[in-house]
Amino acid sequence: MSLARVTLVIVQALTNHWACTPPNPTQQKSRYHTEELYILQIAPLVFKLHMVIIWICAFFEVIFYLSTLSVFGSSPMISSVSPFAVPVLKTFVCPATSSPHIRVSPFFIIGIIAVVLGSYIRLDCFKTLGKLFTFDLTVHPEHRLVTTSFYGYVRHPAYTGSMLLVAGIAFSHLTEGSWLTECGPLRSNGSALIVWAAWWVWTLAVGVSRAEAEDKQMQKMFPGEWERYAENVAWWFFPGLA
Repeated sequence: MSLARVTLVIVQALTNHWACTPPNPTQQKSRYHTEELYILQIAPLVFKLHMVIIWICAFFEVIFYLSTLSVFGSSPMISSVSPFAVPVLKTFVCPATSSPHIRVSPFFIIGIIAVVLGSYIRLDCFKTLGKLFTFDLTVHPEHRLVTTSFYGYVRHPAYTGSMLLVAGIAFSHLTEGSWLTECGPLRSNGSALIVWAAWWVWTLAVGVSRAEAEDKQMQKMFPGEWERYAENVAWWFFPGLA
C-alpha cells in the first residue's frame, strides 16, 4: 500500500463529507413528496450512513498503511507497549490474510475522480441555490426557478453529483485493491457486486422519483417559465443520456 492511496482516500472522504452535509436545515412544514414509499424518502439518512462508511474505510486504510511502515514498527512508543503491537494491529485491521494487496488501481483512480467531480457539482449546486437547497424536497417562501450554472445543462445536477459519488465510492472501495474487499466485510466473492447493484438500484429509483416530483412542483409554481426551461434543458441528469 502506498502513501498516494492513503492521501487520495483522505481527500475522497473529505470531499464526500462536504457534499453529503446539508447546507440548510429542512423546515418540515414546507416539505412535499411525502406520499412516496419511505425507502424513497430516506436520502438524507442514507447520506449520513454513506459518510460514516467512507470515513470508516479511510480510517482502516490509514491504520493499515501505518502498520506497514518499518518506522512505525520501530517507534519507541509502540515498542514500549508491546513487541507484538504491530502484528496485533495488522491482524485487527486485516484479519483475512497476512498479505493483502491494497493498492492504487485504475478503478481506484476512476473512483477518486468521480467523487471529486460529483462533490464539486453538488457544492456548486449548494452555492447556486443558496438557502433554497435542502436535502428533503421543500418549498421556500422565496422560491424561484434557478436555471444558471449546472442547472443550465441538466435540470437536476445535484442528483448527477450524487450518482457520481455512488459510482466513485463503488469504484474505489467495492473493487479489488481496497480495504473493504481485501480485508473487510466484503472480501467474500460476489458480496461487493451485490452491494454495488443494490446501491445503484436504490440511487436511481430515488433520483427518478425525486426528479419527477420536483418537475411537477416547479411546473405548478412557475408554469410558463418552467415550460420554457424544460424545452431548453430537456435532460434530468446527464446531457444526451438521461
